[in-house]
Amino acid sequence: MEHKKKRNFKESTRHLFRIYTIIPFSILIVLFLAFTIINGRMNLTQKTTEAAQSISQSMAGVFQQYYEEINQMAVSPTVMNYVSTHLGSDKVYSQFYDFNNHQKVKSIFHIVNTEGIFLASSAPPDELYSNFAFGNLINRIDQRPSDTLTEMNSFRYSHDRDTSYTFGKAIVKDKQTIGYIIYQLYESDIQKVIFEQNNEIAMITDEHNTIIATTSNVTKGVLNKFSPKLDKQGHVLLNDGKYYMYSKRIPDTPIQVIALNSYKSEQYTYYTVSFFVIAASLLLWIMIQFLANKMSTRNSESIDKLIHALAQLREGNFNGYVDIQTNDEFEILGDEYNVMLDRLKDLMEKNKELLELRTIIEIKQLQSQFHPHFIFNVLETLRYAIKIDANQAQEIVMILSRLLRYSIGHDRSVQLKDDMNYVRDYLKLQQIRFNERLEYRISVAEETQDVYVPKLLLQPIIENAIKYGYRNQTNVLIEIRIYTSTGKLILEVLDNGPGMSEETLQEVNQILQSQTNVTQHIGLYNVHRRLVLLYGEESGIHIDSTQGKGTCVTLTIPYEWSGHHV
Repeated sequence: MEHKKKRNFKESTRHLFRIYTIIPFSILIVLFLAFTIINGRMNLTQKTTEAAQSISQSMAGVFQQYYEEINQMAVSPTVMNYVSTHLGSDKVYSQFYDFNNHQKVKSIFHIVNTEGIFLASSAPPDELYSNFAFGNLINRIDQRPSDTLTEMNSFRYSHDRDTSYTFGKAIVKDKQTIGYIIYQLYESDIQKVIFEQNNEIAMITDEHNTIIATTSNVTKGVLNKFSPKLDKQGHVLLNDGKYYMYSKRIPDTPIQVIALNSYKSEQYTYYTVSFFVIAASLLLWIMIQFLANKMSTRNSESIDKLIHALAQLREGNFNGYVDIQTNDEFEILGDEYNVMLDRLKDLMEKNKELLELRTIIEIKQLQSQFHPHFIFNVLETLRYAIKIDANQAQEIVMILSRLLRYSIGHDRSVQLKDDMNYVRDYLKLQQIRFNERLEYRISVAEETQDVYVPKLLLQPIIENAIKYGYRNQTNVLIEIRIYTSTGKLILEVLDNGPGMSEETLQEVNQILQSQTNVTQHIGLYNVHRRLVLLYGEESGIHIDSTQGKGTCVTLTIPYEWSGHHV
């Protein structure tokens, strides 16, 4: 049987690098081509739409200005006086030229009386006297003297100047038509307005699709109508080419704007992009081959160092640090491996300390379970209660049995509500012993009831509060508050005892922050050290005390961690 030839890490890396580079590279090409197609269509659509909207805005302004001007001139006293008396022609012409000189689209101006005689004109009207079309225009105005006529019509004047759109209005005086005023807009000026540099073909048509002006004669059909052929996708077919069309009607006018752009420019883009992709693919493949060799060579050296370091760790050598200086992820991996060694050694030291601390706590807990003074005090209180109050004696026995049963349990972490039941029983016994000399208050936030905390967490603090609270005074108030704040579980034990001086408070806080403790403050130190080892340096005990006012001991535990067993 032939054995399959195995590749080493260097060859495997080079081989896999080439294979897996093809996949994203192919996806990138497909996405790039798709993006190019979509972007080309979007650009074509956008520039066509923007051109139509820009032309629409310009033509709307032209239409509005002429509409307002002809209505103003038709009721102007100067015009009416001129039509009636033939006097003041200079004022009429002055008003027209003053308006016309400020327009993008220039026009020819006529004033005609009811017999068809030209009273005023900005162009020689000789040809129009016998022009049948112009006579029909006058008749249409005369039929609706109260309306403003706006329509597409074409008239040719000298110097090959054609007009393509007309505004007409009857001049009415004392409810009688005395003449007509007409503005005819030059087609060439309209063509300049609808010309957009980023657009191929633009035109404006009336409500009957008759072309008023266009930038290309290929759009003109029979009777100067725009009636394009469409393919199945809705593209306009002109001159053996496909065009994208966008039309927009100008509000409050009978005019619509149509913009057309050919798909040929999009095809040229596809050819250019395809050539670019092919050239880039060849160049990139050559680079991939070169980089695969470089990467596999350098990475194999880093892997060898890591394998050697792991072999030393397997043999129990925790000083086998790795030195990788490649300025890449392998250097980060090597640095993280070194950090892992440091943390592993630190964790082993902490676990050792935690084990020792737990052993001390468990021994101290067993000792406190049968503390002779505590048992003696409870039994002495029980003896008096039997004689005085049998019900209280029964309560003492029940509470003591619960305390002993809870304290001999082997659970290292319990739910907070269970530990607080133990605290309440303990304080109840102490209150029975001290009567009204001991008062306590407990406030526990509802959301903290089910979190897990180390067992008998508050007992050493409460013992200290009772032990030192009766120095120099006869009454003690102990207040316990448990709540959450900024992601932390806060447990506060406050008393109104004699408190501590600043020197004593500083000494106790220094003991809590030290790594070892040889003083008599074993209970507080063990609780603090245990919390630090379990939850980190941000947890533990903090003491605030004012001499003559009392002491507040605050325990801090991460709230998100305290929801699990510790």
